[in-house]
Parts: sequence; C-alpha cells; structure tokens
Amino acid sequence: MVHELAARKRRALATRIPQPRRTTGPAAGDLASGQQAASGRAGRRARVPIVLRLARPAMAVGIGLAAVGGVAAFAGPAQAAGFPAFPDAVYTMTNSPAGNAIEAFARAADGTLTPAGTYPTGGDGGALGSGHSIAVGDLGLVVVNVNAGSNSISAFAVLPSGLHLIGTASSGGTDPNSVAIRGDLVYALNAGTAGVPGSGSIAGFRLGLNGLTPIPGSDQPLGAGALVPRQIQFTNNGRVLVVDEGGSATIDTFAVGGDGAAGPATTTPSTGGGPFGFDFDRAGYLLVSDAALATGRAGATSYSVANDGTVTANGPAVPIDQSAACWLAAAGNFAYTANAGSGSIGAFTVAPNGTLTVLGITLVENDAASHPLDEGVSAGQHYLYVLANGLSQIVGYQVGSDGSLTQVTTVPVTAGSGGIGVN
Repeated sequence: MVHELAARKRRALATRIPQPRRTTGPAAGDLASGQQAASGRAGRRARVPIVLRLARPAMAVGIGLAAVGGVAAFAGPAQAAGFPAFPDAVYTMTNSPAGNAIEAFARAADGTLTPAGTYPTGGDGGALGSGHSIAVGDLGLVVVNVNAGSNSISAFAVLPSGLHLIGTASSGGTDPNSVAIRGDLVYALNAGTAGVPGSGSIAGFRLGLNGLTPIPGSDQPLGAGALVPRQIQFTNNGRVLVVDEGGSATIDTFAVGGDGAAGPATTTPSTGGGPFGFDFDRAGYLLVSDAALATGRAGATSYSVANDGTVTANGPAVPIDQSAACWLAAAGNFAYTANAGSGSIGAFTVAPNGTLTVLGITLVENDAASHPLDEGVSAGQHYLYVLANGLSQIVGYQVGSDGSLTQVTTVPVTAGSGGIGVN
C-alpha cells in the first residue's frame, strides 16, 4: 500500500499537484483507541500534500530543493546515486562534535541496507541519551534531526539525488535531544541544564521551502519537576505531543492547536520506573520502555492518551529479565525494547486492550556487548532496525507474524553514531 501511494505521488509530481487548502485538524474530543488510529490516518492524508510541496519544485526541474527555496544547496559529492524518488531508507547520524552528518542507507524490498551517502547537517553533535534524535516525515520525503552540540535542528528533503539540506535553525533552547515531525509541523525537545534559559522545554516550527520557521506561542516548558527528558513524539492523530522524563519518572502531554502551537504541559507520574523510549502502535496506545523498575529489572508499560492529554495506564509495568530497556519501537501487534545493558531486544505482544505480555529475548548479533540504542520500524512494520552502538552497526530484522525476529542485514556505521530514523 505504501509503495502504491508513493508511485501515485511520483506520477503526480511529473504533471501537476493542486495546491491544497491548509487543514486545521478535526474538532477536539476524546476518542477510543480505534477511533484515534482512524483519525491519525485521516490526519496524515490531510498533511501529506503540504510536505509534497517541498519536493515538487525540485522534482519538476531536477534541481535541489535548496536552489528553489533560496537556501545554499548541499555542497559535496553526489554520494547517493540510485536513490528512488520516494525511497525506503534508514538513517543514523555521526553525532560528531566537530560537525554532525546524516548517514543514509537505501532499503531493499527484502529489508537489506546499502550505504547511500553522508550529508552534513550544518550543526554539531553532542550528548544524547534519548530517543528519536532523527525523525522521518510523511512518505519519507523529509528527514529532521537534532544537533545537540550547537543547539539546533536540521531538515532535509529526500530527492532522487539524495538528501538536500532545507535548513538548520536554533532549537529554541539548549541541548536538543529529540525531534518530532508531522506534516509541516516540527517540534524539538530541549533537554538542557536546570536553571539555564530554554532548558526543559519544547519548541515548534513550520517546515517550508525557506527552512524551519518558529511557530509563535509554541514554546512550552516541561512540567514542574521534570528531570532528564528523553523523547518527544506526536500521537497517531497528531493532536497531542508526548514527552517522557526518566529522572522524574513522569510523562508530559501537550495538546496541539489548529495553528500548530502546543498548549501547556499536563504531567502524569509514570507507572514504570525510568521511562525512556516510547512509540505508538497502530491502535494508538503509548508503549513506553522502563529502564529501571523497582524489581531491579527493565520492562515496558502501556498507556492510553486522550485528546486532552490525559494519560491512563493499561495495567502495571511488565518486567523483562534484562537490564536498561532504553528504547522502544512498535510493529504490528508487538513492541520491542532495546536493552542496552544486556545487548538484547525484548519482545512484547500488545493485546487489543493495550496490555503487554513478554514474548521473548533476542541477543543482538549474539553479542552481549552490542549495546543496542535507538530503534525504528519500516512503514509497513515488517522490518525492525536497531543501532548497535557497541558494534558500530545497524542490524535489521524481519518481523514475523508471531513477533519473532529474523536477522536480514548488518551495515557498518561511524563509531559513536546516534539515533535512527526509518521511513
């Protein structure tokens, strides 16, 4: 389905795409999980044309987005020959303090990866310890990332020639460590340092041909007492932003208005200890990895998130016999935690009511020192990709109908790379 949609969009770019009317989103109100998923699909369809406008001028005349928008084009060798117009791809970043860069890998139909270029972000890498420091937009047309060492975020257009830098902008705070994208909305999480202006906050931007433009009124502090923020992400329907904080064991939610501006934080204590990474499954459940449960083990917890930001746990935290479950990705009826301390992936089934059950454990590359970090799942949710920091590799798995993982690919990455994004 994703490939068919991409093909239709590619044909449309060769002719004419009508300029859509900007959507402001449906009316507010709480929805059940199934309704949230349906609304999320509708919201994605509404905002996709806005993102397509970023690529249309460049695709039509065969030049970089930057040249059309008046931004300096990517300066460097064309290292991504063979990128399709709407590629299946996986991304990480070098996270070098001397100059951050995106490392791109084209993904074949069987899940295998091929290096497809390295692209400077215009910023510097820095300390992360977070989830979603890279995010991929609708149909894989846009990639955004944080530059923690220079307090900035960057956005790239994905074109047949590879990635082209749209722009780099101040993150609106200090030490950005996570980023979220939905349509033309981009939000940065600024982890910062206590007492420093701009620390512990979120900031919103509009993505356009001229780069990233701050959204008036979108800057919001995290909830009172928030410590060690880890990740930011939109709910499936785009009405709420979620941030979790491992140090204070809290979850903050921000309702997003029709103008794209986030409202003030609503804070909820997490059920599990040390919430770290999270993802939303297709039903809209918030699935959170718990790096430090009271039992001394790691685990995961499932929550429901209402459109007003109310967070409700779907049962207790579910422990797994592993340590440091720091990142989480959802695929179909399953959730997978990357257990950095044990070098493994923990698998959970997700029931129709959102409750979790431990399914099993997979040792990454059969090496307890693999130190898996961030994870990402392909659009069809058939492939899971893990950044094995201890081995300087990305390891890819096919997700079986029973939740089992079969390794299909391994590619080297720059030592010290951080974050992973999958379209």
